[in-house]
Amino acid sequence: MTGTVTTLHPVIVPVSGRDRALRGREKVARLSQLARSALRRSCRISGLRLDCLPKDEDGVPLPVAGVYWSLSHKSEVVGGVAAPAPVGFDLETLRPINAGLMDRVADANEWRLVDGERSEKNFFRFWTAKEAVLKAEGKGFAGLPRCRIVRVVDAVRMVLAFDARRWPVDHFWFDDHVAAITSHRFTVDWRVA
Repeated sequence: MTGTVTTLHPVIVPVSGRDRALRGREKVARLSQLARSALRRSCRISGLRLDCLPKDEDGVPLPVAGVYWSLSHKSEVVGGVAAPAPVGFDLETLRPINAGLMDRVADANEWRLVDGERSEKNFFRFWTAKEAVLKAEGKGFAGLPRCRIVRVVDAVRMVLAFDARRWPVDHFWFDDHVAAITSHRFTVDWRVA
């Protein structure tokens, strides 16, 4: 079944006000539950099957019978995607960012790819793209220095490199949020519940 998939279906779900009001472990557990529900919906739409969601000792999602998966959850939105190839998916809410964090996420050469425009929008575009690639590579933030933006194709597509491997990334903007997914050779059909 996985060889016939040509489209990725990342599913994004807004978090209800009631769930946003939760605190601590209860909130984390609820956001995780909602993200897993989005992943199940992605599986159904794609015709893929995940009977379990195993992780390695570092918490990196492991594929099941050739099906890869990625989740993201923030206080206001959660999401998930299933794919027949390594995949990374990230969500962020746009908010003010300080210059030091902008410098940490992208170097001068990367900022030049967007004409040096160091805006929150470009920061979160870079951040989500790199986070998606790090997830697809099975790396944490320690891998950030090895992840570089090498080309900005247009307002919703860019190409990154992790070491020598190239990763196309697609973005989706909605309300004051941005989502990113490693798209490989797939078409991306964004689904917002």
